[in-house]
Amino acid sequence: MIAWSEFAAASPDLAAFGSRRLEGRIAYLATIRSDGSPRVHPVSPFIANGRLFVYMEPASPKAHDLLRDERFTLHCAVEDNSGGEGEFLITGCGGKVIDQGARRLAFEGAVVAGYKPDNRYVLFELKISAAMSTVYEEGKPRRVRWNAAELEASLRDSSLAD
Repeated sequence: MIAWSEFAAASPDLAAFGSRRLEGRIAYLATIRSDGSPRVHPVSPFIANGRLFVYMEPASPKAHDLLRDERFTLHCAVEDNSGGEGEFLITGCGGKVIDQGARRLAFEGAVVAGYKPDNRYVLFELKISAAMSTVYEEGKPRRVRWNAAELEASLRDSSLAD
């Protein structure tokens, strides 16, 4: 799992597309319930200091889901049934941010993005394992896929070559 900044460095075009599709918009966070079934929640993700975050009420089912099982999928909203400006999806793990300095910096970023976070909110950083965009051209989907495992393998291979 990698931070947004590492994803952006590895796949700048896909990250730029994802940023446009996520920031300042509603997206849908899929989590896993205690019985193993999926649950979907509307969220307002934001990027601050090279990291992707979501915050939520402490009693939120999505917070309980992520605290129990960190795995998630995040999908942007689309404007219409033909895909609008395109789709963006990431999968990974969401970790609770408890460091007060990191929370302060993240919430400062949320304010810049137009949100009004409250200190009582639970904050999660969403780390990325895979990302995908889909853009519809003349009714046909064009997909771009990226996987953190490929980045980790190439870094491992380059360190072996040194």
